[in-house]
Amino acid sequence: MLDHRSTLRRSRVARALTAAGAAAVLVAAPLAAPTPAVAAVSRADLALRWAPIHHQDVDATGTHALGGRSDYITRVDFDGNLDGRDNWDRAGQSGTSLAAHAYYSVVETSSHWYITYLFFHPRDWTDHPFFETEHENDGEGVLFAIERDGSTYGVLRAAVTVAHSDFFSYTPAGSTWTSGRESVDGTLQFQASPHDTFPHPVTAQEAQGHGLKAYPQYAINGDGVVYYPSTVAETPSDGNDRDVRYQLIDIFATGGLWAQRANASLFAGLGTFAGDTSGDCGVGTWSCSTNSANAPWGWDDGNDVPARGELASDPAKLSAEYFTVPAGLARTYSHNPYATAAAALAEAARTAPPVVD
Repeated sequence: MLDHRSTLRRSRVARALTAAGAAAVLVAAPLAAPTPAVAAVSRADLALRWAPIHHQDVDATGTHALGGRSDYITRVDFDGNLDGRDNWDRAGQSGTSLAAHAYYSVVETSSHWYITYLFFHPRDWTDHPFFETEHENDGEGVLFAIERDGSTYGVLRAAVTVAHSDFFSYTPAGSTWTSGRESVDGTLQFQASPHDTFPHPVTAQEAQGHGLKAYPQYAINGDGVVYYPSTVAETPSDGNDRDVRYQLIDIFATGGLWAQRANASLFAGLGTFAGDTSGDCGVGTWSCSTNSANAPWGWDDGNDVPARGELASDPAKLSAEYFTVPAGLARTYSHNPYATAAAALAEAARTAPPVVD
């Protein structure tokens, strides 16, 4: 009789084969024409529909890699607490779960939905001693701009990704949006999912430092994990698992990340995760820095017009700067919980020193 682990392995293999077949339909083509809406969609369903299929490169080299586990995406309280200063150490301890999660927020205008996704890692690490620093916690992600065209889920027009302290912009093939003050950096591709009926945008993160771009500007190089949006959270079977489902968490949920923004154990400042130099962070490398990762309301590209955090808190402003939008953009929000702290965000962005991830 097969034991539980044998059954699990066979299930993983079957899903991996299904995923491999799905990967073959990776295209740079626009989505099919949407169907007319029959009911208002919930923000949770909207976020799930547009959540990316996410390619995570994995490096198992060196002790700081934890055999590849340092490149797994997870939730900020993966270790059972909201203390940002113990995540580096606890990522390597037995009994902690690195089940796959990602965070999202939805803000709305009359013309568009804007969905921001955050992918969190307990470590930003390196396997060599020269020029690069490590730090506790790592938060990078992507913004999708969705036109409200009367269909259930709208039409995805553009994306802006976060790779360390730089933003990169993309449009799907056939999008009506073109370059604005910033040049479009590439084409956002779509891939069918084996877990639902939708084509999803495809993003990718590099190993170690976890910069995020549209696939294939980053891609899996050897070992890697392919994460699929879902309503369940799975843990990779190893560093080369090509079908792992991740679960979404609402940033604005009761007690969620936004509600915790003043929690000094989790955040060192507005939009900056707390992190220290405990454990082996920086050992054998150039250095370990403190308080060096950001939540979406702390993301910043210092070379553009939008202020720190406005990718998430004022995405209509950022979209108008980054893109030329023939139909125009509504700038008044009908739903934007970030705006309740807009003054504090603006003041913090004006006075706080830049945080380099």
